[in-house]
Amino acid sequence: MPQKAFRFGVVAGATEGGAQWLATARRAEELGYSTLLCPDNLNMPSPTAALAAAAAATTELRVGSFVLASPLRTARAAAWEAHSLTVVTGGRFELGLGTGRPEMRQQAEELGLPYGSGQDRLDSVSETVDHVRRLDGDAHTPVMIAAGGPKARRLAGLKADIIALAGSPLTTREETAEYVGEIQDAAGARDVELAMNILVVGEEMPPWMRGFFGVDAETLVEHDSLAMLRGNADDMAAELQRRRDELGVSYISVNGAFLEDFAPVVALLSGK
Repeated sequence: MPQKAFRFGVVAGATEGGAQWLATARRAEELGYSTLLCPDNLNMPSPTAALAAAAAATTELRVGSFVLASPLRTARAAAWEAHSLTVVTGGRFELGLGTGRPEMRQQAEELGLPYGSGQDRLDSVSETVDHVRRLDGDAHTPVMIAAGGPKARRLAGLKADIIALAGSPLTTREETAEYVGEIQDAAGARDVELAMNILVVGEEMPPWMRGFFGVDAETLVEHDSLAMLRGNADDMAAELQRRRDELGVSYISVNGAFLEDFAPVVALLSGK
């Protein structure tokens, strides 16, 4: 798989209101981030509305879902939203898809939708990709699949443009290399981009993040977690170059809490 240039995204939600959300989008573009990525959760504004607004407020910034949870809409509805965003953003939308976190069971019930089995949710992801390809026609919506298990990794290798290496923050480098191998086997000659989300930049984790992910910064350090980047900008850049060399990962996203902290790394590596 040929080595790709680095690009960077920031994961944020429009939870603090429209003005702050648009300021975040403009700042991400100003700092050289490639994409602004929005989570999918009934407790925050819809990613469709938020991303359309962010694209309208910027010039070149790409926008993406991180990720649309398959239990929260039918495959056809998800594809409709995705293709619509591709149209209204002038091709600056990237569709992130996944089977959703466990709390999506209750949220699906609120929407009157079945949560389904793991295979049902994965089938919905696959069907969404097929619907998007049909709706796009001559356009092409880049599709990211969050691949946390073997079936998801195989599907992502077969159908996705971008594969986000999902799973436990304590997954080892050796395990991650094995997962990349599974994806490469499924992808064959297809040209895919490998992505990784960084939970912590530095050595301090916000309290809400500890509760959400169920792990603290000390544990991440102890396990040499790939979900953390430490040191100065040069140290972080060197670590990301190592990951690209060893794992093929070139697309890195960080939580919006670290938008400014991570910017020097973006400046060092973006496009290289």
